[in-house]
Amino acid sequence: MTQIPRAVPPPANAPDRPADGTDVLRDISRRVLWLSAAIVDAANHGRPNRTGIKAGGHQASSASMVDIMVALWFHHLTSLDRVSVKPHASPVLHAINYLLGDLDPKYLTTLRAKGGLQSYPSRTKDPDTVDFSTGSVGIGATAALWAAVAHRYLASRFPGTPPAGRFVSLLGDAELDEGAIWEAVADPQVTELGELLWVVDLNRQSLDRIVPDTQIERLRGMFAAAGWQVVVLKWGRTVGELFTRPGGEELRSRLEGMPNEEYQRMLRADSSETADRILAGTDSAELEALLASLTEDRLAAAVRDLGGHDLGLLVDTFDTVDVHRPTVVFAYTVKGRGLPTEGHPGNHSALLTGAQMRSLAQSCGVRPEDPWRPFEPGTAAAGLCSRRGELLRRSPYAPSPPLTVPTALGHPHRKPASTQAALGRLLADLVRDAPETAARVVTCSPDVASSTNLGGWINKTGVWSATERTDWFADDTERVLRWSEVRDGQHIQLGIAEVNLVSLAGELGATWSRWGQRLIPVATLYDPFVTRALEPWSYGIYAGGQSILVGTPSGVTLAPEGGAHQSVTTPSIGLEQPSCVYWEPAFAQDLEWCFLHAMNGIGVPGGTSAYFRLSTRPVDPALARVPNDPALRERRRLQAVAGGYRLRSPDPADERITLVGVGAMMPEVVAASDALADLGIGAGVVCLTSPDLVFRSFQRRGTRTAGGGSDIIDELFPPLRPTPLVTVLDGHPHTLSYLAGARGDRIRCLGVTEFGQSSDLADAHELHGIGTDAIIDAALTLLGR
Repeated sequence: MTQIPRAVPPPANAPDRPADGTDVLRDISRRVLWLSAAIVDAANHGRPNRTGIKAGGHQASSASMVDIMVALWFHHLTSLDRVSVKPHASPVLHAINYLLGDLDPKYLTTLRAKGGLQSYPSRTKDPDTVDFSTGSVGIGATAALWAAVAHRYLASRFPGTPPAGRFVSLLGDAELDEGAIWEAVADPQVTELGELLWVVDLNRQSLDRIVPDTQIERLRGMFAAAGWQVVVLKWGRTVGELFTRPGGEELRSRLEGMPNEEYQRMLRADSSETADRILAGTDSAELEALLASLTEDRLAAAVRDLGGHDLGLLVDTFDTVDVHRPTVVFAYTVKGRGLPTEGHPGNHSALLTGAQMRSLAQSCGVRPEDPWRPFEPGTAAAGLCSRRGELLRRSPYAPSPPLTVPTALGHPHRKPASTQAALGRLLADLVRDAPETAARVVTCSPDVASSTNLGGWINKTGVWSATERTDWFADDTERVLRWSEVRDGQHIQLGIAEVNLVSLAGELGATWSRWGQRLIPVATLYDPFVTRALEPWSYGIYAGGQSILVGTPSGVTLAPEGGAHQSVTTPSIGLEQPSCVYWEPAFAQDLEWCFLHAMNGIGVPGGTSAYFRLSTRPVDPALARVPNDPALRERRRLQAVAGGYRLRSPDPADERITLVGVGAMMPEVVAASDALADLGIGAGVVCLTSPDLVFRSFQRRGTRTAGGGSDIIDELFPPLRPTPLVTVLDGHPHTLSYLAGARGDRIRCLGVTEFGQSSDLADAHELHGIGTDAIIDAALTLLGR
C-alpha cells in the first residue's frame, strides 16, 4: 500500500494558518460535524410531517467529508476558487456557510422543505453560495473541470476577464464508477489544467454495502496515465508515528492487508476488542508488544487515524500540490466519522435517534437546546470564522456590454438547402454581418465539426487551444478545412464523447453569471446521440447553463446509415426538457430567424437554452412562400419564432382537412396538399417551427397568470374552423398528438415508431409510413373516403 506522504512545510504565504496548529480547525470541525447532523435531524424530527414520509438526509456521508471541507474552507480556499461538493455532503456545505456568515440561520431547519435548503447542492435554488449543482452522481464533479476550460477560453478571448483560482471537486469514491468521470479525465486538453484539484472521499462504502475492494492502485494508474498528479492520504500522522516503532511495520501490514469489511467491523466493535482483532491470525511478538503498550482508547483512535481526517496533513497537502497539472487526492476516511453509526454498512441514510443526537451534542461541546448557537465572540474559532468569511466573500462582477443580436441577416435563400447547411452559412455570415454577436459565439463538437457544417465558421474564426500549435498543413493548397489551433480561436474540439460536449456547453453558458462575461455556446452532435448525452445536458440546464444544442442529421434523413443512426424519440425529449426550447425548422429562412432569436436568449438573466433538430435533406425554399412585402415578411418571422405559421389556407368554407408538418417532412406535406386539391379536397397546411412553443401556447389556454391565454395556437388552428388533422414528422408521432385538443379535432399522427434499416430516403419514408402517399391516405381515411 501507499507510504505516508512526507510532511512538506507550508509556504510562507499559506492562507491564515492558526498560530496554535490545528487546534482551532479541530474545534470548527467538531462544530461542523454537529451542525451537519443537526440540519438533517431538524428536517426529519424538528418540523411537522404531513405525509408520514421521512425527509431523509445523509448524516454519515456528510461526516466523512467534514475534515476535508474544514481544511479547505477554513484554511486553503480564496474567493477566486470554485468548489463542487459531493451531493450527500450538502449539509456540511450549509453548516460551513452558516459559520462563515453566508447563510441566514432561519434556513438551518429547512433542508428539503419548500423554499429551503435543497437536498443536494444547487447553484440556482439554494439560498447560500453554491458554486456547482450536484446530485447527478459523477456529472457535478466534472462540472468544475469544464468550468476551468470555460474560464481559460474567456481569459484568452476577452482581456479584462476576472481572474479565477482553483477549481475543486469533492467526490465520493463511488462516483469513480461513473463513465462521465473517465470521459472527462481522458480528454487531452485536461492535462494542461493545473488549476484542477479533485479530492476523493475514500470511505469505501456505497449506498448498500461496504465496497470489497476499491482497487486504489488501478485508479491511481488511470489518473496518472491521463497526466494527473496522484496523492494518496491513507494514514494520519499519529498512527504514522506508531508505524516507526518496533512492530510498527507489522501493524501497518496488518491494517492494510485487512479486507474493507474486516476493517469496518473492527470500528464497530468495542475498543476492548481492537487489539485482539488486529492480532487475529498473526504471531508477531513485536506487534503484540506494541499493542500492549497502548491504552484501549489510544489504539481505537489510532486505527481511525486516516489521512482524510488529519487536518494538519490535509492543510499541508492542499498547500503544496502541483499547480502545473491537475491533481487528484485520495483521502481515506471513515463513513459516519464521529457518529454512533460510524463504519456501519447500513449507515448511508440512517438517522440518529434523539439519544444519539444528545450524545453527539455533548461530544461536540454543544447544548442540544441551543443547537445553532455560533462560537462565542472572542474565541479563536469565532475569530477564524470571521476572518475566513471576509476573505471568501465575493463581490458581483460587472456584466459584459449589452449585445444586440440581429433578428435577420437579410441574405436571400433561393437555392434548395438543408437546415444543417443553412446553419453553417448563418454562422459564417455572422462574422461579417454581426461581428459583435459573432465574437460571443463559441462552437464545440465531439469530432464532428466538418460533418455538422461548421467548416466555414472554423475557417473564419479558428480552433481554440490553450497554447498555440503549429499548423503543418498551412501550405496545403488542397485543404478545404483550415484547422488552425490558436489561443483566440472560437471552436473547441473534443474527442468523441457527447457527455463532455454538453458538459462543456453548459459551463460555457454559465460564464455570464460566474464572471460577468456573456458567451453564446453552440454545440453540434449527431441527433441520434442526444439521448447518450441527455442526463448531463439536462444537468447543465438545471445548473443555470444556457446553450444551444444542435442535433443533426435527425430522423431517417440519414437513411443509408441504417437504424442505429436514425433518431426517433428526440422530438419528445425536446418537448419535455425544462428551461429549453425545442426547434425543428423546415426552411433555411426559418432556421435563420429562429436561430438568431434563440441566440438572443442565451447568456442573459432569465434566458433559456435551445435544442435545434436539423436535417441534411435539401428543401426548396420556394415551398415556404416567404412574402416579399416587408410588413408581411416581418409578420411571417414573428410567427416562425412563435412556433409556426399557416403555409396554405384555402377559403374557410373549402378547408376540409389540415395537414401539419415539421422540419424535413414539409415537401411531402405540401405535395399531399396539392394531390388532395386535385381531388377537390381543400387542405390547409401548417408548418411548425417549434412544436414545443405551440404546446406551451396550448397549455396557456384558460390560465389566469400573467401572460396567460392563447396566442399562436389559435392563429394556426382557428377555433371556429374545425377540421380533421393529419400530423407528420420525422420522429415519434405522439409528439404532436396534443394538437387534437386544440379544437377537439379528429387526428391521425404519422411518424417513426420502429427501428429503421439502410435504404434511400424514399424507401425509408415508405417503410415508416410518412411519405406523401401515406399522408394522402390518412387524410382520406379521416374524411371517410
